[in-house]
Amino acid sequence: MLLSPAGQFLSLEELRSLVRPSDETQRAVRTWLENHGVRSCDRIVTGDFLQCQADARTAERLLPGAQFVRYVNGDRSVIRSSSPYSLDPDVASHIDFVGGLHRFPQTRRSLRRTRRAKEVTAEFHLGVTPSVLRQRYNLSASDIGTHPNNSQACAQFLEQYFHPADLSEFMSIFGRGFEHRWEVDHVIGPQGGGGAGLEASLDVEYIMSTGANISTWVFSNAGRHESQEPFLDWMLLLSNMSSVPWVHTISYGDDEDSLSVAFMQRINVEFMKAAARGLTVLFASGDDGAGCRQVSKDRNVFRPSFPASSPYVTTVGGTSFKNPFQVTHEVTDYISGGGFSNVFAMPDYQVSAVADYLRSPVKMPPESYYNRSGRAYPDVAALSDNYWVVTNRVPVPWVSGTSASTPVFGGILSLINDQRIKRGLSPLGFLNPALYRLRGNGALYDVSCGVSVFGGHMSGASTCIAEGNLLRSSWGKKSFCSP
Repeated sequence: MLLSPAGQFLSLEELRSLVRPSDETQRAVRTWLENHGVRSCDRIVTGDFLQCQADARTAERLLPGAQFVRYVNGDRSVIRSSSPYSLDPDVASHIDFVGGLHRFPQTRRSLRRTRRAKEVTAEFHLGVTPSVLRQRYNLSASDIGTHPNNSQACAQFLEQYFHPADLSEFMSIFGRGFEHRWEVDHVIGPQGGGGAGLEASLDVEYIMSTGANISTWVFSNAGRHESQEPFLDWMLLLSNMSSVPWVHTISYGDDEDSLSVAFMQRINVEFMKAAARGLTVLFASGDDGAGCRQVSKDRNVFRPSFPASSPYVTTVGGTSFKNPFQVTHEVTDYISGGGFSNVFAMPDYQVSAVADYLRSPVKMPPESYYNRSGRAYPDVAALSDNYWVVTNRVPVPWVSGTSASTPVFGGILSLINDQRIKRGLSPLGFLNPALYRLRGNGALYDVSCGVSVFGGHMSGASTCIAEGNLLRSSWGKKSFCSP
């Protein structure tokens, strides 16, 4: 594990010296590629990943057993191998992952939902806006960023793009009462034309209105990894940059069982590298409860989401107001994703918390539905229900999902980082070990109302008070899986 001691983070150059492959490995892989005529390769700064281009015939010689065929579905086509590949014995011990070979496109579900507006009386608020969030999470007009070395970021995937005009319109309507920025400072990657994406608009507008007046970057990731989000490409981009924002929020995910274990393990290495540099990486937990997959005619199992299930990110679930039109206490948002990984073991930092949860009187589903020894998620939660978003210059109400709670929580963490940097402290970095250590010391409390994946109410939810702001933590949500 590459995580550095609390507050002692590595520069990119220090990280490179730690993870750079040995000279023997580099020679073996380079010779193997060149012997097959593959010379078009890019190496990331840390030296531990290569991206190469080759035609299908060359790839078949390079990877014995692979047989590449072009598959066509409507106007879409992909080149894939339906058979497994092998590696030359001379390089097999030096390579841990070869991607882009097998997986076929799948239909994707968005991590956010919308609903029709309801008629309400005038004294109620008509949906979650920055002012509602600032009231609920005790953010005053003075709770804004001011340090020049503080920054935050969100990432766009799946051809989703924000429009600067939408951000300006959003701040004009909803940004009153606190100082904020009107523009994204840096956009890394291509900004597509055409209409704005609701997902991308939501992310940018709420990280910038919660983490108010803090320099914000957007990482725009064109293309896809085997039709899905190119998470690895995004992480490799971070590994090539010596200066990056401290907090990153991502509102996208895939079913864990739709990805190869080697691919997920390689992304986990990049998450560990980010943690070693002091970055905080947040992922939305998803909007399908525990998910559901039918494995046989008479048996269903829960379906975890990745990267939400990674032990090396902080996963954000969702809550809603008890009364949806008043600023009241929060209960679980019934769609909020959660559960246990089927791939990654439970990390030490959450063993005690999960054990307490599993010993609770909440009625559990059959153990065949889930892996009780896996990484449990989400780690934290915030309001995720009934947001206002401006997209394509139109205010849209009732947008909901953990893709709303994730940038909100990220913005609050950026405010905490701002205070820490002012005091000469390091940024928060990888949050989870410290978050779970707060249990039992008065900084956390259970949210005991709502619907749980493992019973009639949500157990294991916590709340953390830091720098005077209310941060909500939880895991265990409703399942749509029936016996």
